[in-house]
Amino acid sequence: MDRNRAESITSEYLKPIYGFALKRCANLQDAEDLTQEIALKVFKTLLIRDDIEATDKFIWTVAHNTLANYYRDKTKTFIGVPIDELAEVLPSDDDISGGIIEKESTDRLHMEIAHLSKLQRRIVIAYYYENKKQEDIAEELGIPLGTVKWHLFKSKNELKKGMEIMRTPGELKFNPIKFEICGFSGSTGTKGAASEFFRSPLAQNIEYAVWKEAKTVGEIADELGVSPVYVESEAEYLEEYGFLTKQGSKYLCNILLEEPTNEINEQESEMYRKAAKLFANELYDELTSSDILDDPEIFGGVTQPFTFTYDPPKDKNFMMWALIPYIASLSGESLRDKSISFEEVCTIRPDGGKNICNASVLAPNVKPPMYFDSMKRQFGPCWNGFTNKFIVWLVDSEWSERRVTENYRDVILHDLTLLNHFMEDRELTDEEYAYLAERGYISVISGDYENYKDMTASPGTSVVAEAGGGCKKISFSCLRLSTPEIKSKLIAIGDKIKEKHWAQLQAIKAPYVKAVLDATPKHLHKIQKFVQQYIFFSDGWFILHCIKELVNNGKLKPPTEEQRKSLTMIIAPND
Repeated sequence: MDRNRAESITSEYLKPIYGFALKRCANLQDAEDLTQEIALKVFKTLLIRDDIEATDKFIWTVAHNTLANYYRDKTKTFIGVPIDELAEVLPSDDDISGGIIEKESTDRLHMEIAHLSKLQRRIVIAYYYENKKQEDIAEELGIPLGTVKWHLFKSKNELKKGMEIMRTPGELKFNPIKFEICGFSGSTGTKGAASEFFRSPLAQNIEYAVWKEAKTVGEIADELGVSPVYVESEAEYLEEYGFLTKQGSKYLCNILLEEPTNEINEQESEMYRKAAKLFANELYDELTSSDILDDPEIFGGVTQPFTFTYDPPKDKNFMMWALIPYIASLSGESLRDKSISFEEVCTIRPDGGKNICNASVLAPNVKPPMYFDSMKRQFGPCWNGFTNKFIVWLVDSEWSERRVTENYRDVILHDLTLLNHFMEDRELTDEEYAYLAERGYISVISGDYENYKDMTASPGTSVVAEAGGGCKKISFSCLRLSTPEIKSKLIAIGDKIKEKHWAQLQAIKAPYVKAVLDATPKHLHKIQKFVQQYIFFSDGWFILHCIKELVNNGKLKPPTEEQRKSLTMIIAPND
């Protein structure tokens, strides 16, 4: 079965499954554990089967079997009834689909208990289902006896109210939203990129539910049509890592979530199309008409073939694939608005992450902006430095291999260490050379050391002796800027072009900026304004449009398959 369909069916049954578990378990924790186990088995089975005709019967058969196995494995009891007697009080397989899902009063009551707060659920279960004294409950929970009594009174009123209304299922069951793009600015933590926190539809829909106004767990649960048990734990987790903020008992979205209209998407596409046509073409012409690409302080781009006696001429098309987005991103810095700093708006996560998360939702009737599918495959630009020595700058795109993966933080730290050793002329192991080559940093060939030991290496290459009379010739396959001076010369070309067209670029940007701010909830305005400071600078959309402009008009030629490893990647001085 299709994954989205399996998720939809599982989400639809979460609340009744929880009611089923709560009715048959001795305490809330067991009910929650059992619900998760049933839901997981249902989901996994749905993924591998396409022959399920009666969904209700399938769901409740899984629930019945899981319940029996759950208690047998853990040697627990069912509300004081021995496990051997469990079969006598459960419906048979023949009447599962009808008997269990019938909305009897007891089933409704248990479902309504799921809508109480975490503390109230614990007190109600302990008092009414575990037959504990109020004094013992107060001692276990570390709260005053009066608080326990108040919550019992409050809970009875809430349950009565819930039993008197017919709860209507929310949108999550029937039309869950989905983040089309989820990215971040800043650094990842040990738990990975921001998108790692939004893999589940539940997390995405919680953020969307509180995007414009703060809501309690119960209000979110009602809107989504799921049990508050799941909303509660997920919301606490998202709040812990800064993706939600808490205002009293209510949660509020703390990511830059956008749901653009057709008008905004058209404005965005037109803005970037015009800006890229102005900037990218002029930058390309300036670079190719000057002799700067022949400067020996810019080297790399060597894949195959090259030999021990010579290196092929510089592949200037390959160089432009890296230099165009690099200069587009870094140039014109003196023009950029810096009124809001990153520290003012970023989220500092407990796992060491420091970033701003952004996500977009595309309504069914809205046409996506130009190159939307390409942007979904793009990541970057990324800066990763080795102290003050050098940085690795890269953009992943549809033309390059994917290098920024979920474990990128750990991978790049390892890469930077090896690259530093390599650039300090420390000899690496064969495995380390092979690793750097596989990652797209270097190219390596082997030969006879006696024939080539006196060879003068060209810029960016070196010859390393091997045991047994052999040697390796190593060249950079990504682009390398060897000095701060050449980096400054390149950025200055972009500075000049942006300064020349700055008034025009500002006029192009103004309508889009206003439309986006008008559509942004007030509590996210400051984050939105910070992000808008980077339009036409370190801006993934601007970089993508610049590349597309040059590819579409034939100036940039497609890279070779071997070049994809190293494409749009530069090692530059970190000054």
